[in-house]
Amino acid sequence: MKALFDNISATSSRLVTKTYSTSFSICIYCLHKRFHKAIYNIYGFVRFADEIVDSFHGYDKKTLLAEFKQDTYKAIERKISLNPILNSFQEVFHAYGIDIELVDSFLGSMEMDLDQSSHSKSSYDNYILGSAEVVGLMCLRVFSEGDNLNYKILKPYAMSLGSACQKVNFLRDLRNDYAVLGRTYFPKIDLNDFQNEQKVAIEKEIEADFEKALKGIKELPSSSRLGVYVAYAYYKNLFNKIKAIPPEKILNERVRVPNTEKLILLLTSYFKHTLRLI
Repeated sequence: MKALFDNISATSSRLVTKTYSTSFSICIYCLHKRFHKAIYNIYGFVRFADEIVDSFHGYDKKTLLAEFKQDTYKAIERKISLNPILNSFQEVFHAYGIDIELVDSFLGSMEMDLDQSSHSKSSYDNYILGSAEVVGLMCLRVFSEGDNLNYKILKPYAMSLGSACQKVNFLRDLRNDYAVLGRTYFPKIDLNDFQNEQKVAIEKEIEADFEKALKGIKELPSSSRLGVYVAYAYYKNLFNKIKAIPPEKILNERVRVPNTEKLILLLTSYFKHTLRLI
């Protein structure tokens, strides 16, 4: 029975999400229950692609990614895949009318990770678009539930949140990206001479993204607002920790948000949402 296989596929995507990211799992839990399956399915897809380029050392990453890309388009075309993660993704793709251009852009950014070790301003912007902003747009398609006008209105704000979160990831992972993966994402940054004024300039970009994103979060329907705000609050907290330390410390340790703080952020976000402060 296809329905049984679809359930197994969705369970696989949920397992991937909960295994790889407790923080994102909490955000999904804060969404209305009707969105859980779709967002798990999206996360499973982007997580697996990201794992290929970031974690599968000692394997032919280019071939693996090329096969994953080909299998993704086959799954979308056929509306089925024997890969449970791709089967669950094609389901949400068709159910919510996710634009194929978003998939193209995302997979293009994954390919950039294998082909480029540094970025110009143009390629940096394109990478952020494909690796983060379009993922936010996939989720927004789900939250909009077929309301194209609402999607168009909230689109730039969803992109800003994706951009802010990705740039925070870049700052947090500067050392690992450079030392392990051989990548630097920020244009014109020499990690052997990373200056505070460069860090401050990046932080101003991120602040602007967060400020714009919050405006859009407040306009989301209540069914998705809390979950998205929790993601915003977590990354804003992580960003504030990064802002408070000098450049050399970023290059020597990975900044984290302790579980106790995550719980406080969750409770604070819940009360703000309940009291309609967001």
